[in-house]
Amino acid sequence: MSKRDFYEILGVSKSATADEIKKAYRKKAIEFHPDKNPGDKVSEEKFKEAAEAYEVLSDDQKRQRYDQFGHAGLGGAGNGGYGGGGMNMDDIFSHFGDIFGGHFGGGGFSGFGGGQRGGQRVRRGSDLRVKVKLTLAEIATGVEKKIKVKKQVICSHCNGSGAAHGSQSSNCHTCNGSGRVTRVQQTILGQMQTQSECPTCNGEGKIIRDKCSHCNGEGIVREDEVITINIPAGVMEGMQLSMSGKGNAARRGGVNGDLLVLVEEEAHPELIRDENDLIYNLLLTLPTAILGGSVEVPTVDGKVKVTIISGTQPGKVLRLRGKGLPSVNRYGTGDLLINIGVYIPENLSKDEKNTIEKLGQSENVKPSKSASRDFFSRVRNMFE
Repeated sequence: MSKRDFYEILGVSKSATADEIKKAYRKKAIEFHPDKNPGDKVSEEKFKEAAEAYEVLSDDQKRQRYDQFGHAGLGGAGNGGYGGGGMNMDDIFSHFGDIFGGHFGGGGFSGFGGGQRGGQRVRRGSDLRVKVKLTLAEIATGVEKKIKVKKQVICSHCNGSGAAHGSQSSNCHTCNGSGRVTRVQQTILGQMQTQSECPTCNGEGKIIRDKCSHCNGEGIVREDEVITINIPAGVMEGMQLSMSGKGNAARRGGVNGDLLVLVEEEAHPELIRDENDLIYNLLLTLPTAILGGSVEVPTVDGKVKVTIISGTQPGKVLRLRGKGLPSVNRYGTGDLLINIGVYIPENLSKDEKNTIEKLGQSENVKPSKSASRDFFSRVRNMFE
């Protein structure tokens, strides 16, 4: 099932400012918030859908890729949630909890907490960035790449808790396990109540008695991990794909960061890329240009034969439909453009020179007025 347009989800135009997008998301998030619609799965999905739209449109780079390539420019489905797909409640409140302001109990969301989980701070692992180099052949079809990255993963000895085997965590005595402390201050306007992160447990609500010796109580260790990346067809140099949750693990539980994949394109020895079209510069011999013939030209998936008609002029462009690269949005496939040039030999034997001189005396090899006009017109267009 195809995804809805992100601008449509938030109810804004494509020219909307960052402030308009933020206000629209806040309105949608409050409308479909789980605390306001308990047990309503439809509202919950719309809440997640709005968060995914805001996650993309609030990021200038992601928004630019989305405007240019649509959902496919963010990597599409099936790749671990490119572009923010698959966000859960912890993801949403960890990323955007501050947007809700004082709604639903002054920033405390029952069970979620606007960046808190059960009143405790939800940590988020850092993002990872990798580069993937692709050939034109891989770009033409899409490709699965397996890469090894060194990243923070959950400690297998303590299952990410940070506590030694058999040891238990206890509630923080300062905040009683809530992760938040409340202060009441007397002001000229009367008593004012504020909440902040507990300084003793750093918002976690728990105190570890005996730390895991393997991870030193962090709950994460640095290890190599092999990650499979499904690159869609038609990607371009400089495009960045995002795999949600494939980045570094968070300390002692929380939300994993993302894996950001930067696409690099290997130069082809014969073909030049121009958006979805490919360009090949074909140099004909003089006899082939004059008499015509058959030549082979390269494509991304092998060579093909092209018929050259007699009298083919330098500068002529032949077009092979559908022999270029597919659009990342699957809106079609580019063409292979063949620029014709003619090789003029520099070293000729005496007999070859005599043959050319005899040929030059024929009226048939002299350019007509219309041919001269066409030539000068092409040259003039090159410099305009």
